[in-house]
Formats: sequence, C-alpha cells, structure tokens
Amino acid sequence: MASTADVTRLQASTDGERVDRYVAAAIEELSRTAVQRLLEQGDVTVNGAVVTPSTRLHRGDLIEVRVPPAQAVDLIPESMPLDILYEDGDLIVINKPADLVVHPGAGHASGTLVNAILAHCPDLPGVGGEIRPGIVHRLDKDTSGVMVVAKHDTALRALQRQFRRRTVDKRYTALVVGALAQEEGLIEAPVARDRTHRRRMAVRGDGKPARTRWHVLGHYRDGQGHAYTLLDVKLLTGRTHQIRVHFSWMGYPLAGDSVYGRAGGGPAWPRQFLHARELEIAHPATGEALRFVAPLAEDLQAVLASLTPNV
Repeated sequence: MASTADVTRLQASTDGERVDRYVAAAIEELSRTAVQRLLEQGDVTVNGAVVTPSTRLHRGDLIEVRVPPAQAVDLIPESMPLDILYEDGDLIVINKPADLVVHPGAGHASGTLVNAILAHCPDLPGVGGEIRPGIVHRLDKDTSGVMVVAKHDTALRALQRQFRRRTVDKRYTALVVGALAQEEGLIEAPVARDRTHRRRMAVRGDGKPARTRWHVLGHYRDGQGHAYTLLDVKLLTGRTHQIRVHFSWMGYPLAGDSVYGRAGGGPAWPRQFLHARELEIAHPATGEALRFVAPLAEDLQAVLASLTPNV
C-alpha cells in the first residue's frame, strides 16, 4: 500500500511574518530548508493558494502543509563493520570511527556511514528522503564517537524534534593547544559561514547563536614543552564545526585541527582531537532516557599516552 502524505493545518496568529519562517517555527521537525523545498513544490498553501517562501501572512490565514511520503534513494548498501552501541526497532546507535564520511556527497559517492547502515538495515531507504536516510545529526569526517540513526520516519521526526529543542545532552572530549587557566567556562559567540573561505565557519556578529560549555579534565605537555589542555565539552547548540570554531576563536585551537588550528609543533597528529563521547536522548517511542558512551578512540588514546600529564 502506498504511503499517504502527512498534512498539518495551521492558522496564522500574527500579521506580516514570512510563511517559510512561520511554518518552520510551528512545525519543529521541519527545517527552514525543508519548508522552502515544500513551498517550491507547491506543498504549502495559504487559504488554498500556492505561495512563495517570502509570502507575508495575515492574521487568520489558513495554512496547509503537505509533507509527501519519503521516497527511496538510489544508494548502494555496502557491507562494512559497524561498532553498534545499541539497536532496536526504532533506532540504531553506533560509535563512528574517524575518517568515515556520514553520507554521500561531492567526492564521496560510496564508502560512507549511510552505505554501511543500509547494508545493516535493508528497510532504511527513503527514511527522511534525499541522500541521508535515517540521519538525525552529523559528525565531521574526522570526529569519532556516538551517532544515532532513525529506522523509520516517526522515529526520525521525534529525534529531530529533540535536537531542535536542545533537549539532547551531547558531550565531547577535546584536546586544545595551550594551557587554559580557568577550570571551566562558557563560550557564547555566534557562528556563520566564513566570508572569505566558504568551506570554513567563523565567529561573526550576524551568525546564529552558538553556546559551548567546557571544563578542564587535565593539563599536558609534549616532549618539546608545548602545553595542551584536555577538556570535557558540552554542546548547548549544534552549529557546524562549533567546537572547533569556538576554541580556535578563543586562541586555543583543537590539537591536530588542520583547518582551524596551528601548523607545526606537537606529536604527529592523526587528526583533530575531538571525540563525541556521550549522547543522551529520549527514546522516540517510549520516552525513556537513554545514555550512550563511546570510549575514547584508540588513535586519540595513543596521542594522550605520548604526552606527559602536569602534576
């Protein structure tokens, strides 16, 4: 039996707001980009008429949002080993290794986490559509650690809602260059695309709000006397490259970060020292609190072992 579209009906309570912003705020599981795509496809109407993303609403306008059923995507399942931390009928939680891209894109048509998950979960194609079936959140290619993947659309939307509402507890282990004098702190600095280097992010006054809380786990030195600080980091928002950008902006870039860090010095870094250590979510079906922990990756353990703790 073919799936039917999900239809949500809303009534505008204010005058003058853009329809894309209104719908994205009202339906939290839909991103602004997803709403704009629905508008372009004619799946959002106001008082029965197809409108554009910039259409301004009037109080009392009747808005209908139709989300078509997810379509399967042309991805090839590839059998690869997965470090599975938890799995049930609604979700799968994995410990992603470094050097693994999450989903196909430019330069990575195969060999991604999505390809591996599709081989493990044959029913996943179409969940969430596009080329990211089941993907709730992302980790950078060279960041290891806990990731959750939804097995069906209901679970996907429930988990996405938690990430949007910031009820998810995300904790990382990071090593930064330099000796942080404070034992803990909160970075509040907006993040946006770098105006000069479009593949990078930067702290910008017109960026999206970004908040990162941290506390010191230990201080280290290498054989050449360079100082490092090991941190527990809690993401309070989830901007692209947020941890890397925030600590670089503070003057303490992540050790081994080839994009936001410093050249030279230190051991031979295998990659940026960043590991998604813990993730706490509410189960999308039962609401039960679930906490998952991924031990520090072996390559990062080796880096720490090569350093001398400050006593």
